[in-house]
Amino acid sequence: MGKSLLVAYGLWALGGPLGLHHLYLGRDSHALLWMLTLGGFGAAWLWDFWHLPGWVAAANGTAVPAKRSGTVPAFSLLRLAGQVAVGMYFGVVAALGPPWVPALLAQPLAVGLGVLLVSWVGDQMTEVPSTLAAAFLTSLLLQGRVLAPLPVSVAASAAAQRHRRYKPWLACLAFPPPLACRGLCGAAGVAGTLLSLPRAALEILLLPLRASWRLAELLGFSSASPARDSGASFKQSSWSQRQQWAYEVLSLPPGSATEDVHRSYRELAKLWHPDHNRHRAEEAQRRFIELQEAYRELAAPRRAAGG
Repeated sequence: MGKSLLVAYGLWALGGPLGLHHLYLGRDSHALLWMLTLGGFGAAWLWDFWHLPGWVAAANGTAVPAKRSGTVPAFSLLRLAGQVAVGMYFGVVAALGPPWVPALLAQPLAVGLGVLLVSWVGDQMTEVPSTLAAAFLTSLLLQGRVLAPLPVSVAASAAAQRHRRYKPWLACLAFPPPLACRGLCGAAGVAGTLLSLPRAALEILLLPLRASWRLAELLGFSSASPARDSGASFKQSSWSQRQQWAYEVLSLPPGSATEDVHRSYRELAKLWHPDHNRHRAEEAQRRFIELQEAYRELAAPRRAAGG
């Protein structure tokens, strides 16, 4: 499907500093640079206005390809200025970054990446090791000074310009990343399916056993079921909580002797009897009822066990 010049201008106007028009035209490196620098610090975004017709024609395949004189592109003062500016910008951002990152590592790396990003815009490229080496060597000489991003960026830009060349097989470079991503996703899906096969086979093998167990429960041949076991454990748990509450009401430690239960009940019953607490009748009535319930909770099972 051909690219529309009107759509390109619309994206340039609405999201030009974020590189939306470059994304639309398939200029991914330009789009990334614009996203990180807000349209080349604004000025490059305005400069795009006059180049959009040519880029749309190139995206549609109707533009006349420029003739290349040799394997080394012509020197561009504009590209060199962009490399220095973006390298300095990345270096300053790295200097203002997290303090636990060593400046001798973060700053030259950031400057080198900024220079490389500008170097790989369009149909040109450069050597990555040479550019990063120039950035790190210059940074070591300056020992992290305040104005270090400027000379480091200049050195890295000079190295990038020294090793500039055209990108080979642009079409081949455009297609392998999505194809590789698609291949990895497909491989992950196949691996997930293969890993789930043993579990599915085990479920199928256990299906007759589970069906027979369920039938035995329905017919009453099974001695116990998970539901009954859970009900029994719930009942036992609630019974233990009830006894714990009874001991707390009688102010006794758990497991106290029967004599201690009788003695504590008699003392607390006298203390909280409603006839002796007419000035706080409601509280006394409530506490007296709690004492009776707690006493029945602890004394009744002991009487049954003893008689």
